[in-house]
Amino acid sequence: MIHQYKNNGYNIVMDVNSGSVHVVEDVVYDAIELLDAELPEMEEPAKLPEDLAGQVKERLTATYGGTDVQEALEDIQELIDAGQLFTKDVYQNYITDFKNRETVVKALCLHIAHDCNLACQYCFAEEGEYHGRRALMSFEVGKKALDFLVANSGNRRNLEVDFFGGEPLMNWEVVKQLVEYGRSLEEPNNKKFRFTLTTNGILLNDEVEEFCNREMSNVVLSLDGRREVNDKMRPSRNGKSSYDVIVPKFQKLAESRNQMNYYVRGTFTRNNLDFSEDALHFADLGFKQMSIEPVVSLPEEPYSIREEDLPKIMEEYDKLAVEYIKRKKEGRGFNFFHFMIDLQQGPCVAKRLSGCGSGTEYLAVTPWGDLYPCHQFVGEEEFLLGNVDTGVTNTEIRDEFKLCNVYAKDKCRDCFARFYCSGGCAANSHKFHGSITDAYDIGCEMQKKRIECAIMIKAALAE
Repeated sequence: MIHQYKNNGYNIVMDVNSGSVHVVEDVVYDAIELLDAELPEMEEPAKLPEDLAGQVKERLTATYGGTDVQEALEDIQELIDAGQLFTKDVYQNYITDFKNRETVVKALCLHIAHDCNLACQYCFAEEGEYHGRRALMSFEVGKKALDFLVANSGNRRNLEVDFFGGEPLMNWEVVKQLVEYGRSLEEPNNKKFRFTLTTNGILLNDEVEEFCNREMSNVVLSLDGRREVNDKMRPSRNGKSSYDVIVPKFQKLAESRNQMNYYVRGTFTRNNLDFSEDALHFADLGFKQMSIEPVVSLPEEPYSIREEDLPKIMEEYDKLAVEYIKRKKEGRGFNFFHFMIDLQQGPCVAKRLSGCGSGTEYLAVTPWGDLYPCHQFVGEEEFLLGNVDTGVTNTEIRDEFKLCNVYAKDKCRDCFARFYCSGGCAANSHKFHGSITDAYDIGCEMQKKRIECAIMIKAALAE
């Protein structure tokens, strides 16, 4: 499969199956486009059919001249010989044994607090309640969760635990106790915990900062952007500005971590489709690590993103990408999560095909110990997998997630982005289509655009 596009003056050709990316001249770009309409995926490197090469030469000679077209065809043949163009999809065979693979749990999202001190309008967790009652996780439940993770992690040494909410700092003492307990499990079980924390920052203080810098591999800081944008969607319970409270704290924390191992995470809605300005606002505040995610909400919500918003959103990603390159070259760059792409050593095959591992490798744990495929399924009783006392008992749902991959989704089969997004978010698919093997269409379009921008940025920064 070939995907071609032009962005910011670059002609980019992606050979989807091999993962090869080429920045080419106009004549090569046009020749590949003509060849792609006729050439099948190749079982092995093969010579371009003479009659097809002749047709391409005839079509393009008037525009580029015969010599340039001939050289372009020779360059294309070299890429084919190297297995970097018109390659065959060899990955589909890997999915046949996914259901039979041993289930190894590598990560837990601990809902340490089903409670929150903000009232964010778009919160999928219903201000921390998750379709249920407010609750804080006890140390006993959290301890069982860590024991469950160790017991079900097989030979995997590195394990991940995210303290999540609601707002996890509302249950800070238990967070500290669980980190201490997790560390006590490492040496006897040959494990290493990577703890992370997601916080809105209201309760962030020097003691929390010091502990996080010592124990948390990553800290996610929730902030939507400019003051007026943030405070519209993320108000305090008392109606006061949350921006004014948290920004100084976040700046201090980011500096204390040497601008590494954290990121400021925002959400953009229909209220701020000019979200590139919010990303640049983060950069101007001094933050070096950031992400701004599109809100995922049903169309009836006034802030939801709709199909007619996509042209504006695409313009914003392009605008942000150009400024991203400019600032990088000027030595005042920042990292934007969706523009970070590894074209040399990307994810393993299993991750490319099935993504985050929700429902199998990655589970969410409620304050009372119930297990769900991920934080976005919590409270959806049909997806209850079990609990920390019994382990996973709903193996039917688990097996459904095992088989959730890019080849199980009709919308992914012919999509150039499938090995980069791994089929997208199962929760978003279920939210909009009632199935984890569908895809959230608006989200797909944005994801494809982000991937195109990320690859263009690689080309620009390589010059």
